[in-house]
Amino acid sequence: MDSNQPRAETPQPPQGRRGGGGNGFSAILAVFLSFIAIFVMMMNQTPSTIRNGLSILHQVPEGHVGVYWRGGALQKTITDPGFHLKLPFITHYEPVQVTLQTDQVRDIPCGTKGGVMINFEKIEVVNRLHKDFVHDTLLNYGVQYDNTWIYDKIHHEINQFCSSHSLQQVYIDVFDQIGKKMKDALQGDCTRYAPGIEIMSVRVTKPTIPESIRHNFEQMEEERTKVLIAIEKQRVVEKEAETSKKMAISEAEKSANVSKILMEQKLMEKDSARKQQEIENQIYMAREKSLANAYFYRVLKEAEANKLKLTPQFLELKFVEAIANNTKIFFGEKIPSMFLDQRLLGNFLQQLARNVSEEEKSTA
Repeated sequence: MDSNQPRAETPQPPQGRRGGGGNGFSAILAVFLSFIAIFVMMMNQTPSTIRNGLSILHQVPEGHVGVYWRGGALQKTITDPGFHLKLPFITHYEPVQVTLQTDQVRDIPCGTKGGVMINFEKIEVVNRLHKDFVHDTLLNYGVQYDNTWIYDKIHHEINQFCSSHSLQQVYIDVFDQIGKKMKDALQGDCTRYAPGIEIMSVRVTKPTIPESIRHNFEQMEEERTKVLIAIEKQRVVEKEAETSKKMAISEAEKSANVSKILMEQKLMEKDSARKQQEIENQIYMAREKSLANAYFYRVLKEAEANKLKLTPQFLELKFVEAIANNTKIFFGEKIPSMFLDQRLLGNFLQQLARNVSEEEKSTA
């Protein structure tokens, strides 16, 4: 641009020549028109744009890159955060964010499959423009690239989604899937047409529906809640009854096991007592049998000994001892004849010896 022309001195034609004043007037008019054009351009721009065009030193904030236009043509120069220089009025500069940013798309009307009009008050799209694709993205879609691929695209996808679903589905059944579907739709088109844009997530708020329909939904939800509460109460009662049944069965099994153990214990005690009594009886029988055998053996041996003792001499000895042990003393002129009659004693002993010999013969 010829911004220095007003300061240049216009050569004056020689005074002797005529008709040179027309050239000087044309030069002044051209300079004046140039100033007017610059002024008009400055008036049509915003204060920040004017300040951007006039400044030579500019700052690129952190998380952004600097992008430049010269004469309306996008330059390939991309600057990092910091201070940089540019030509005033000739080079235009814009900072472009390359970190995560959240675009809020507001007031999105749409009609459901059943013809009910609803409105999404706000949908937030978290996205990022990769630094390596800044030049290509801005070259194809401009600085406001997010208007094309986020704001307008969200409106389009929301209307497509609502037109293929009923109000029940949009508001309740598949509402939790809207965010994922929007993210997949946006990322699919961005990957195909604007690969530098990455969609991180989409957050969708509940849509606004007509008041009468919302009241019906609230009543339905209230009734559904009551049903769920009744079902849960029934489950609790069933669980309590089942628990009580299990406890009763457990107590009965416990009592039965205790009774069985006590019965087995008593039976074991009885069996032990029976075995002990049997042992004692066997001991007693063995002792009594031993005593009886001993007594029988003693009596038998005494009898055999007595047989051996039954001799006339032994009997005579016993007879004499019996008489000698008699403490009676007889006084008088006549002594009993039994005491003095030796023949009587001899006959008695002979008869006894014959009886013994006969018994021995009979036994033999």
